[in-house]
Amino acid sequence: MNLLGLTGGVGMGKTTAANFLENRGLPVIDTDVLAREVVEPGEQAWEEIRRVFGPEVLSLDNRLRRDELARLVFSDAARRQQLEAIVHPRIRERWLAQVELWRAERQPSGVVVIPLLFETNAAASFDTILCVACSAATQHQRLLARGWSREQIEQRIQAQWPVEKKMALANCLIWTEGEVSVHEDQIDRFLTALKGGQL
Repeated sequence: MNLLGLTGGVGMGKTTAANFLENRGLPVIDTDVLAREVVEPGEQAWEEIRRVFGPEVLSLDNRLRRDELARLVFSDAARRQQLEAIVHPRIRERWLAQVELWRAERQPSGVVVIPLLFETNAAASFDTILCVACSAATQHQRLLARGWSREQIEQRIQAQWPVEKKMALANCLIWTEGEVSVHEDQIDRFLTALKGGQL
């Protein structure tokens, strides 16, 4: 099986790229989805977060207040590292288990979307790494459109490697400026090259 790692900067088009790949028949698992699953009430990570960060990060129904937790960890690198130490191993455990299922099903390819692929030392697990990127100006516009403040945007960008570093380490780059159709065309060309053994 050719295992593909999909990464890139925040707001640069990873979800769109993943949707295009999934629509073309590739199985996809997104670690952002897994990150939400592992902190559901009753999960081990939820228990640890409650113990480490206190009850103020929980809502009245005991669900994680993601906005409050984000406020805490993105303004304090040590706190962010504490959170990552709790959730990242559990996220990795889940996507690795999914990959083993794909192998058992004899899937020819599979895609794991990992925003922090390089930062979490996951690169060695993949046969091919695809980086999705755009200009800093476009990235800011997209994140502002999500309702994020300029401070929130800067904090999240600083919490990741520079996208130029990710681009340099990836096997293939998808540049997401302009129309979505251009993004889609690049995905198709990537898949053609992959099937032709050119990557």
